[in-house]
Amino acid sequence: MTARALVLLGAAAACSKAAAPVPAIVVAHDASVAEVAVPRSPIPAESTQLVTTVVNGPAATTGVLHAWHRVKGTVVWKDDGGWPVVVGRGVAWGRGLHGEGAPAGREGPVKREGDGTSPAGAFELRGAYGYAATAPAGTALAYSALDARTECVDDPRSHHYTQILERPAAGADWTSAEAMRRPDALYTWVIDIAHNPDAVRGAGSCIFFHVWRDEHSATVGCTAMPEPRVRSLLAMLAPAARPVYVLLPRADYSALQAAWGLPPLGASETVTP
Repeated sequence: MTARALVLLGAAAACSKAAAPVPAIVVAHDASVAEVAVPRSPIPAESTQLVTTVVNGPAATTGVLHAWHRVKGTVVWKDDGGWPVVVGRGVAWGRGLHGEGAPAGREGPVKREGDGTSPAGAFELRGAYGYAATAPAGTALAYSALDARTECVDDPRSHHYTQILERPAAGADWTSAEAMRRPDALYTWVIDIAHNPDAVRGAGSCIFFHVWRDEHSATVGCTAMPEPRVRSLLAMLAPAARPVYVLLPRADYSALQAAWGLPPLGASETVTP
């Protein structure tokens, strides 16, 4: 695989635009005027696929992932199944479709490079990677096979920060990167979660869906699940559907559900056999 092919797949956490500014409602009371920020849904109206993960709280390392779809032009999400996942060493607000950090009315820690947390918020889903020469049957996302030179750059000082590419024989401008062709099964299949789309230095990089070690082992920022579940997710996702990933602690999910147009909280925490 060439460096050009990998770069075309994009950075490990990249997308083309951030969320639009949050609107405000003006409320009058006793001749005083206050502006109350109202969260706006970061899920594009044209998106017809959604993946959600709900965790118990900011310190949680496990959660439940659900895949959803809807008919274009409607607001009702249909459940495609849910299963247990592991996340990082807790969650912290990331950079994505929802903007930077916590949305209006919410608070909490902000994701930083090397903190081991999974980014909370809403994010585009893009390319796929894996050890095999070809993607699993049914995969519609752009796929690229990983080799021994493929790396995800996590050095904030590098001009290639957040990118997945082949290490050059000489002249790499980074001193830290994650090897994508691992000696274990974790990156058998990988789906790119577009966190930190503008590659802001130090805001976090290399966030994926991938295979877990087991149901008790936290990641260092990714969302992981059994290998068959990653394959099933690959078979569901389609670029034309503009799939979005939403990861939130339960309290934030409940608070943002109506404004973001999310599926019911109870259904989002139900595991499908």
